Amino acid sequence: MKSIKSLIIFCIAFFFSADIAISQSVTPEELHKIGAAPSAERIERDIQTLVDFGTRHTLSDTVSSKRGIGAARRWIKAEFERISADCGGCLEVFYVSDVISGQRRIPDPVNIVNVVAIQRGTADPNRFVMMSGDIDSRVSDPLDGVSDSPGANDNASGMAGVIESARVLTKYEFPGSIMYVGLSGEEQGLFGGQILADHALEKGWRIKAVLNNDMIGNIKGINGVINNTTARVFSEGTRAVETEQEARIRRFTGGEVDSPSRNVARYVDKMADLYITNLDVMMIYRLDRFGRGGHHRPFNAVGFPGVRIMEPNENYVMQHQDIRTEDGIKYGDTIDGVDFDYAAKLTGLNAVTMASMAWAPNPPVNVQIQGAVRPSTTLKWDALNDEQNPQLAGYKIYWRLTDSNQWEKSVFVPAGSTSHTLENVVIDNYLFGVASVSKEGFESPVVFPGAAGSFGE
Repeated sequence: MKSIKSLIIFCIAFFFSADIAISQSVTPEELHKIGAAPSAERIERDIQTLVDFGTRHTLSDTVSSKRGIGAARRWIKAEFERISADCGGCLEVFYVSDVISGQRRIPDPVNIVNVVAIQRGTADPNRFVMMSGDIDSRVSDPLDGVSDSPGANDNASGMAGVIESARVLTKYEFPGSIMYVGLSGEEQGLFGGQILADHALEKGWRIKAVLNNDMIGNIKGINGVINNTTARVFSEGTRAVETEQEARIRRFTGGEVDSPSRNVARYVDKMADLYITNLDVMMIYRLDRFGRGGHHRPFNAVGFPGVRIMEPNENYVMQHQDIRTEDGIKYGDTIDGVDFDYAAKLTGLNAVTMASMAWAPNPPVNVQIQGAVRPSTTLKWDALNDEQNPQLAGYKIYWRLTDSNQWEKSVFVPAGSTSHTLENVVIDNYLFGVASVSKEGFESPVVFPGAAGSFGE
């Protein structure tokens, strides 16, 4: 009897250790599986649940269990907690909030509450890649917190994508941390993002990418175009926190299209090409849509890299509109305007991007470049922390023509290297960067030299 019990214990231990070994030896091939894992059916269910709260306006009811933004954020928190229970408590779930008042769209004091779920990394728990969606919705009057405001596409689609990504990625372990976030107060002035960005600075979080998902479910544009095979990714060209001295250096050395946010956008584009079936990324060289804003902006404003991921063609009769029919046109952001398969596809794009970044080592730090009036170009960087980056295999030096959208050429150098010279590659003719590479083949975003491209420590 004792020998049978010992055998059972041995088998359990063997299979457990085998699972850990598999987890630790995941290769980029797993990203194909992750990209296809999001469920259109689950996303539809979550969008319907959010729509059924009637309104999620920032100024709406916070006490009711069935209607208003209070009920919505409690449901989101509970959903993250259910996901955490399924993975053995792998998520830290909590609120981050602050009271806002005296604003044009928040005249009286309102508690702006964000829902945060953190999947801690095993080696570098203070390094984050973050996916966000917006909890709140609105109708025509931005101060109307009473009327029905389903916000199905704007932005229950993004919030549902965040929840679904958590379901998919909590089946894995990563060296770096992943953060899943529901932000509030977006329609009233991006206040939820400001609150969380300030909180991140206070906590010393090293956020390497914010993937802001705002409207990822509509495929029918106001321009008549129907497109379910393209996503737009918006990114700032120069860092919002750039100093006057840094701007002067950039004027002479380049970097106008190589901010960390722009290289996160390139990373997202690469992930789509490699791992998402029938999806092309349209990189938009602009912070956001013309003259408009999104919830990645508050993170950019304090120095965190961040991009906006969304549909290619908006339908304005579905955005910020009272529910009504006029002149045969149906207005309002209702659930019949959401394509759930498309929302699942963009959710997959987020999931593979976060998984790849979290499996990769930290982006290279303090990247510098030399080569003026020389026939060759030399790049230098600081050695990464061994304890935080046990998966590090080495670095890739990238370069591209100055008018190219994507990195074109590369050479690998092993861990332990902190510099490399590209012989007979003239610095004047190309743009350069460095990425860190894991033993399994996962790469960080490319870091452009100097302050213009820095991802921080």
